[in-house]
Amino acid sequence: MEQNNIKTEELEKNISAELKSFKSDLAKADSFSSLENIRTKYLGKKSYLSVMQKSIGTLPNDLKPIVGKNTNLLRQNIEGSLEEKEKNLKASEIDREMRKESVDLSLPGRLISSGTKNILSKVVEDIEEIFIGMGFEIAEGPEIETDYYNFEALNTPEDHPARSLHDTMFVSDHVLLRTQTSPVQIRYMEENEPPIAIIVPGRVYRKDYDISHTPMFTQVEGLVVDENINFGNLKWTLETFVREMFGKDRMVRFRPHYFPFTEPSAEVDISCNICDGKGCRVCSGTGWLEILGAGIVDPKLYSFVKYDPERFTGFAFGMGVERISMLKYGINDLRLFFENDLRFVKQF
Repeated sequence: MEQNNIKTEELEKNISAELKSFKSDLAKADSFSSLENIRTKYLGKKSYLSVMQKSIGTLPNDLKPIVGKNTNLLRQNIEGSLEEKEKNLKASEIDREMRKESVDLSLPGRLISSGTKNILSKVVEDIEEIFIGMGFEIAEGPEIETDYYNFEALNTPEDHPARSLHDTMFVSDHVLLRTQTSPVQIRYMEENEPPIAIIVPGRVYRKDYDISHTPMFTQVEGLVVDENINFGNLKWTLETFVREMFGKDRMVRFRPHYFPFTEPSAEVDISCNICDGKGCRVCSGTGWLEILGAGIVDPKLYSFVKYDPERFTGFAFGMGVERISMLKYGINDLRLFFENDLRFVKQF
């Protein structure tokens, strides 16, 4: 049939038939893909509607408004029905998903685990609180250090094993990850005059990893410098710390030792809490457990910070926080602090 011969009656009949066919197909659509196929069939470039609307310009003037009006009404009807069907399909899909994930209100609720402070952070805070109570201040310094502050200014000889690549993590020839927090003591003394009483908590690094060593661990070092400081002051300070940290009944002993930056030096032990000092497997039968090293500051160190060694004396000490934590809480493997095992973390 040629377009010029289209009659109004035939147009209405064809549009009615197209709408009827569309509604029949739409009623069968049960998915988004089938809906898209219907959209293409009835609104696409080759659809009856598109062909009719493109041919309006070739129609007689008296038919143009009639065809335009009827085809626009058909398009509005089709688009509105498609939109409504799409909403229904989305609602059905949501309903199906909700049914799959339905909540049984009769089931007990799931408890949400609460967070807790890392045990090492807690022990550091406990140590800080004890020493602050004795008049100490907290000092901090860089974890990336120079050879000068980490070794030379601490009276560590060039041939000392600690300065080897086997033990120390070097960044370059003269830059390294600090092996102790003692460099902060030198930095602090450079900028402050006595009297000094500081503790230095922080991370340190060494090339170790086994049941009793990790490549990164936490230290707290202390330094006191003033006139007339002696070994008796050191003993009182550490005995007070031990009894505050571990209990009033813990015994303390000092054993002679060697450190490059203190003279005389000592290792400090506490009585074993497992056997009450009688001897057991934990303390290797000795009745004692080592906790830290200490000593009187070697006068040679004062030359690096321009202190008068004839006027000032001092003492220093250093402890591993992991070691203190293991002894206080009965932890038997250093690696547990860093492996984030919730069974371990939840205990604290």
